[in-house]
Amino acid sequence: MNLNERLIQLSGWERHIKNLPEEEKTILFKQMHDQNSWFTPEQSRLALEGILAYLSPEKVRQWISSYKFLDKEHFEERNIGIIMAGNIPGVGFHDLLCVLLSGHRAKIKLSSTDNILIPWLVEKLGEISPELVQAVSFEERLNGMDAYIATGSDNSARYFDYYFGRYPHIIRKNRTSVAILDGNETQEDWNKLSKDIFQYYGLGCRNVSKIYVPNQQSLQGFLKGMEPANQVIDHHKYLNNYDYNKSKYLVNRSPHFDNGHLLLVESKELVSPIAVVYFEYYADLSMLRKQLKDQENKIQCMVSRDGWFDGSIKMGNAQCPEVSDYADKVDTLQFLLNLEQEIQQRVMGPQKQG
Repeated sequence: MNLNERLIQLSGWERHIKNLPEEEKTILFKQMHDQNSWFTPEQSRLALEGILAYLSPEKVRQWISSYKFLDKEHFEERNIGIIMAGNIPGVGFHDLLCVLLSGHRAKIKLSSTDNILIPWLVEKLGEISPELVQAVSFEERLNGMDAYIATGSDNSARYFDYYFGRYPHIIRKNRTSVAILDGNETQEDWNKLSKDIFQYYGLGCRNVSKIYVPNQQSLQGFLKGMEPANQVIDHHKYLNNYDYNKSKYLVNRSPHFDNGHLLLVESKELVSPIAVVYFEYYADLSMLRKQLKDQENKIQCMVSRDGWFDGSIKMGNAQCPEVSDYADKVDTLQFLLNLEQEIQQRVMGPQKQG
């Protein structure tokens, strides 16, 4: 199957899912919620909409237009082991899409916390493209793959590197996202930022877990601006996290702010617990830029009001990545397109100098 044929099948995949009866999607979302209570029907629907946005034919063609594809007569298909995370619904789909576009075979190890949506999507692909779906399989073990793409925590990354380091690989670690405030935010801005914080209950690497503020007035404005998002406390797991962290801060007499559903704590750290956002004051923008530059390997994305801060995106868009946005800023598609060359280099080993 050549590239154009794959693109046609992927376009049909998007249309097929969009045209499915609403009842079928409702059943899917219920199954996901029964399996993982973090995955509420509302959150699962948002995730599916994001996946369908990835499959938009116009966006996909624009995305791949700058790549020189290995769509050659003697192209060798390789087995790509994909170890998917399970923090938000369907989080590993982009890796699967890259493998399908590149013409390789996807061998998927699912997370135990997200093992319904991806198989369902693959099942729908099989209904319209029996040929393309043959390139996808689900595995309990990923021994003997030609390359690996693995996503997990810093601890699991060390495990992945130990076992897969001798193969071509992409290994992703913990990341989070931050917001930079300037004190001019309106309630509309706060509403957008609340999406960046609370969508998927803060479980994703694109969720904002830390804010940088110029002064205490801005900090108070943020805390008040988050009040309309108080419905997040209705989720029992989120409430448990809120109660636990609040109790910990009270028992330890740790300074914190509390608006009834969100705890705000001053910290130099980036990754905050669920129901907690860290904050840090800044006085000089140039110093803040340098600080964030030094931490860029731990930051997935930055948001600010209308994207005013260098390198940031607009508030409200943290959980709406484009199909051309790569996790950890590592070009997965280019990695797959260069795979044959890297495999040959590893087989030949270091070349002697003449």
